[in-house]
This record gives sequence, C-alpha cells and structure tokens, in this order.
Amino acid sequence: MTLALLAKFAASLIAIIAVWALARWMKLGGDIRIADDAHARTLAAEAVDGFEAVAVGRDRAGYAAILSDGQGRQLLLRRHGAQFVARLLGPEIEARLDQHLLSITIPEAFGTTVLNLGTEAQVWAAGLRRIGA
Repeated sequence: MTLALLAKFAASLIAIIAVWALARWMKLGGDIRIADDAHARTLAAEAVDGFEAVAVGRDRAGYAAILSDGQGRQLLLRRHGAQFVARLLGPEIEARLDQHLLSITIPEAFGTTVLNLGTEAQVWAAGLRRIGA
C-alpha cells in the first residue's frame, strides 16, 4: 500500500514538473507589463483601429495606461491575465482622483482600474471630466 502511494506521488510530481517546463518553454504567463510609452502606443493601435496616441499616462507599475489621440478620444489599457485589454472611454465612466492615484470605473464587466500616474494624475483626471461635455 505504501509503495503504491509513493508511486502515485512520484508520478504526480513528474507530471507537475512536465507541465511547468512546457509552460516555460512556450513562454506562457509571466509578469507582462507595459514597458514604456512606445509599447503603450503599440498596444492601443492594435486594440483600436486608427487610434494614434498623442499623449500617454502610464501606471508606474506598468499594469495599465491611459492614452489620448488627436481626435480627443481617450483609451484605457489594462492587463487582463497575460494580455492587455482596451476600452475607449465615454461619458458613462466614473473617475476618482486620490493624490497620485486615478481610479477609473467602467460600469460594464471591465470594472475599476487604478493607475498610479504620479503628478500627471491631476491632468488626466481633468481630461476625463471633459468626456461627453
């Protein structure tokens, strides 16, 4: 009985290591972040056709960014698992400013995103107030 349990444990451990090794080899998961403003612009252009960012507010940790284009549109990028998702911001959003943190809530499934924008947070919050005006 003990030998059978030991064999099952060993087989399970080998399977777990094999799955981990496969995931590493395929470069799945990982700590994906927005590296710089150019990376944020690329992600925005891939998400929304014709969106050419003229200003970028990148979260200090690289998990999210807010961008604006020449047409006055604003786009929120945020990490979702190992990818990034984007939403154009409209008048339905709720924005809160708390010192250097800007919280943006989209009432659909996108939820709330908190960006640490440093001193730029006030500028972006003012820009969000103009949406839908």
